[in-house]
Amino acid sequence: MILRPHIIFTISFFVPFLCHIFAVRADESSEPCRIKVDSFTFDLTQVAGEHIVNRTQDSPPTTTIESLRFNLCAELDRLDGIPDKDQCPSGTQACLTKVNMRENEPDRVVSVIPLAQKEKLEPKYAMSSSSPKYLSVQLHGPEYPNPLTSFPTPQLLNLTLFCEPQETSSPKIIAYDFSRLDLEWLSPAGCSFKDDNDVPKDDPKGDDSKEEEQVGSGIGWFFLVVLLAFVGYFGLGAYYNYSTYGARGLDLIPHRDFWREVPYMIGDVFSHLCSNIRPRRSVNRGGYIAV
Repeated sequence: MILRPHIIFTISFFVPFLCHIFAVRADESSEPCRIKVDSFTFDLTQVAGEHIVNRTQDSPPTTTIESLRFNLCAELDRLDGIPDKDQCPSGTQACLTKVNMRENEPDRVVSVIPLAQKEKLEPKYAMSSSSPKYLSVQLHGPEYPNPLTSFPTPQLLNLTLFCEPQETSSPKIIAYDFSRLDLEWLSPAGCSFKDDNDVPKDDPKGDDSKEEEQVGSGIGWFFLVVLLAFVGYFGLGAYYNYSTYGARGLDLIPHRDFWREVPYMIGDVFSHLCSNIRPRRSVNRGGYIAV
């Protein structure tokens, strides 16, 4: 089948328009840092960005500093002035660095461990809707030699975000067993969208505004569907008239006679309505009654 020039123009306009609409919807449903667990949604934008957590372990005559640098929503930036061998590779979202310090001696980097890396990320999420409420985030990383066994061991960052609506605390390293690092954090990001704290107490109209927004969005999509239906109707109808009857100009319009009569039909409807609501004049006969 050969497509005519005007049909190609219609398709070239109509298809990109649809693609744009669906692309926008896809972007809205895949916002970064928004986590969905079952029917609950969590917004991690409040804890986005790079964070550094340090933990000190004394092992006389030396001291070991464990420094965790992580970003839940993006890759870590490269550090200026630090050799590449003392940094995690590109694509890392959680990097654990161990530095050994001894008095009167320069600091020594003993290990650089990529706990979570984009290629191995495989994020897993779990939650608790009962007290204490929390969101569990697990991000995976590549293998790293275990110092106890010398065998390569897969790495894992296990973050527990406890729901704290009022404030955000500093993250705290709980444990690291050369394979899994447990991290705890108190933050509003650990509260799901279905919590009562979503609407401030001083805003009693919060629920009403959400309902109005949902209704407005539904009406907008209804009119969009109607518009697309009309575009499809006229486009396909014009193609049918052209390919079947060889129509040109106004003859391409499907059901042309009907659309020509539409203005007159609308005028008749308004005239009928106006005649029904127009007040009737009362006639005063001065008190005389015809016999």
